[in-house]
Amino acid sequence: MAGTDVYPPEKRSAVMRRVKGKDTSPELKVRKALTGLGARYRLHRKDLPGNPDIVLPGRRLALLVHGCFWHGHDCPRGARVPKQNRDYWLGKVGRNRARDAKTRDALAALGWRIETIWECELKDGLEDRLQRILDPSPLAGEGGGEADG
Repeated sequence: MAGTDVYPPEKRSAVMRRVKGKDTSPELKVRKALTGLGARYRLHRKDLPGNPDIVLPGRRLALLVHGCFWHGHDCPRGARVPKQNRDYWLGKVGRNRARDAKTRDALAALGWRIETIWECELKDGLEDRLQRILDPSPLAGEGGGEADG
């Protein structure tokens, strides 16, 4: 079985079926932090491109919570490529990244602000990052600017 999957096809299918697309541990952690910050949000809006994981409609903000491995993040976990079935995984992650880019472009074209929260970022400083995302300087543009006093 050199160079092939360590599991027989029926076992691999069972393992892959258990991979969740919604209500993942990283997503639940972000939702809990948002709730703690008093943010109101909606989940998986089907009327928006890509069904963003978390949407704050009043802020026109879409949060995409990505697993590092599945979405090809440049952290150590995301850069890892399995030795078994390497071509499949490179293609799979590549297709996910292409779909993510298409989703971001489509949301931006509709006037949504998009933030990606990576699984590796959940360990430290999540609440601070979310607070910064939720409280951008109004009308400041890209330069940041100062808030009116």
